[in-house]
Amino acid sequence: MTIVFDRRQLAHAPTRELHNGDWVAYNECPARAESIEAALGATTPARDLGMAPLAAVHDPDYLAFLSVAHDDWTAAGRQGDAIGYTWPVVGRRALDLTRIDARLGRYSYDAGTPIAAGTWEAAYWSAQTALTALDEVAAGATRRAFALCRPPGHHAGRDYLGGYCYLNNAAIVAAEARRRGLGPVAILDVDYHHGNGTQDIFYADGGMLFVSIHADPATDYPFYWGHADETGTGAGRGATLNLPLPRGTGWASYEPALERALDAITRYGTRLLVLSLGADLYAGDPISHFTFVRHDFAALAARLAATGLTIVTVMEGGYATDALGDNVAAFVTGLHSNE
Repeated sequence: MTIVFDRRQLAHAPTRELHNGDWVAYNECPARAESIEAALGATTPARDLGMAPLAAVHDPDYLAFLSVAHDDWTAAGRQGDAIGYTWPVVGRRALDLTRIDARLGRYSYDAGTPIAAGTWEAAYWSAQTALTALDEVAAGATRRAFALCRPPGHHAGRDYLGGYCYLNNAAIVAAEARRRGLGPVAILDVDYHHGNGTQDIFYADGGMLFVSIHADPATDYPFYWGHADETGTGAGRGATLNLPLPRGTGWASYEPALERALDAITRYGTRLLVLSLGADLYAGDPISHFTFVRHDFAALAARLAATGLTIVTVMEGGYATDALGDNVAAFVTGLHSNE
């Protein structure tokens, strides 16, 4: 198995976020990636595969905004991290907006995803980390690759950020894999939180299967997306499968949902699986409420490996930093040992 990581991803280091009505220390901190890197050992550096795969998924105006947002924030006389405070929840349309506050609202949907001085650099190399993992698989170097991506990506849509996510790494990899003729491609999201950005990007796309197992959005972020009746629209009708689960879910209750997900993936004729992995399934995660223990991550990996599919795993959430590295290592070892 190839493990890809680029330390330029550590440049993203906001100081705080707005959570449950108060300012708190930013949960998606550089120490997350460092703990995983330490547990996994030697990694392959990311290669720069350019902007084209990013532009195939994300709106060009959004990409341009991300690349200059913090500079524009400081040019406006602001200090610290750029955070929006007003959002166009209705009548959202393309406007020629110059003030940075207006553009922050235009291209985001929450106040928990600040843009810091190093955010664009880190997000760019997070996407390149994912693309390098795909490149390793496409070249035949391995059938399983793990992209240690940070910041994560699955909440980012075509033209918006949110949920600690700026560029949708899983969507970028899936679209590029399809472009290279590696399909049919499916995306399986097993983060605690629903991958609303990934769903949104492919919701009307019948050529990409998106399956997500996650906490019920009736009780958990992102609230507005990920309900079981969301199955796609237009040409994409039936190509989205959401499997929401209640708080307190452990492996015994999770496994049947995983079997439903894998059955759909098998019936789709999938050749390459993009896996959005969230280690926030862990019982000790500070912002999540499932009850996985370490060996459950190994069990998850073994079941995925048993499919025989080519798998590119993209790291998403997981915020119990002290246990994060060991939990991810248990998953990676399980996937590799069954390769």
